[in-house]
Amino acid sequence: MQNTISSIPSGARILITRLSAIGDVLHATSVAHNLRRLRPDCHITWLVSPPADILLRGNPDIDRLLVWDRRRLDRAFAKKNFREVWTCLKEARALLQTHPYDIALDIQGLFLSGLLTRLSGAPRRIGIHERHEGNFLFMTEMAPDIPDRHKIRRYMTALQPLGIRPQDFQPGLVLRLPPELDGFAAAFWHRRGIEPGNPGRPILIVNTRTTWPDKNWAPESFGFALRELPESVQIVFSGAPGDRPFIEQTRKYINRPTLSIAGETSLTELAALLRSANLLLTGDTGPLYIAEAVGTPTLSLWGPTHPDIYGPLTPGHHFILSPHSCTACCKTKCRHRNNACMNAIRPEIVAEALRNLLLP
Repeated sequence: MQNTISSIPSGARILITRLSAIGDVLHATSVAHNLRRLRPDCHITWLVSPPADILLRGNPDIDRLLVWDRRRLDRAFAKKNFREVWTCLKEARALLQTHPYDIALDIQGLFLSGLLTRLSGAPRRIGIHERHEGNFLFMTEMAPDIPDRHKIRRYMTALQPLGIRPQDFQPGLVLRLPPELDGFAAAFWHRRGIEPGNPGRPILIVNTRTTWPDKNWAPESFGFALRELPESVQIVFSGAPGDRPFIEQTRKYINRPTLSIAGETSLTELAALLRSANLLLTGDTGPLYIAEAVGTPTLSLWGPTHPDIYGPLTPGHHFILSPHSCTACCKTKCRHRNNACMNAIRPEIVAEALRNLLLP
């Protein structure tokens, strides 16, 4: 088969499998977007699991969205309920086989995603090189491995067997907000006394927590950095309901009014609020990529992970890397058992970066 875009059959029916998580699903939208841009006549279906599905609804690059909840299967595995596991997989197969596919792209690289890709019945199945074992068993071919560490560029390798070259790639995440959110941000801020669009009163949204405990910066560190900002900066804390205790710890160090909206918004509502903000301060977690997708500048803090692997590829994003010697270990648990790399980020460095980004 020739290594040209024309090697993709006209009107090809293509399945993308990327089930989760929020940041990774948004990263994978680059695959769908570049595929649509370079071969607009193809038909793209995406298999996804909640809650990440909400980020793909309305995506103009996706023709059909298949939603299968992997959390039910994960719970069944944890309880060793293999009858339920089998039922979940049968339901996935029935969902996938409602439509035929010419090509399936596994952008997750798990054993599970590989199995689901095989259950699709696509005769051509392309996998990516990841660290997970067993995925290749379900593929008819593997994308080339590349030295570049960045996840998005590694996801994009799935298109190389289809003739789409690395130099054809255009970076950028895709997130479309539903029409019913038009005007949401303005009304939301008004109810809470926040002034959007005031050049003298920038809005800083702060996301204090991540899904990995060892990617979290300490509440007191956030507090020490934020209390250095002038009162003209409107500080708003976002997050999940479980983040509220950590936010309250942070607020104790600031000694001036701030606002917490943790647990009050859906992912798309948060995206609408981020779009109206001046800056997001966060660790390496889903809201960072939501902000990138809606065009909001960010300042992100990095310890066990690295922006060369996960960070935004588009302009307007700024990174503070831990100076610790074992930064970017990519381990979910710190081998020093004290969150050493994140604790090595000094609050005064973050405060200075915030002032430079927010104030004239």
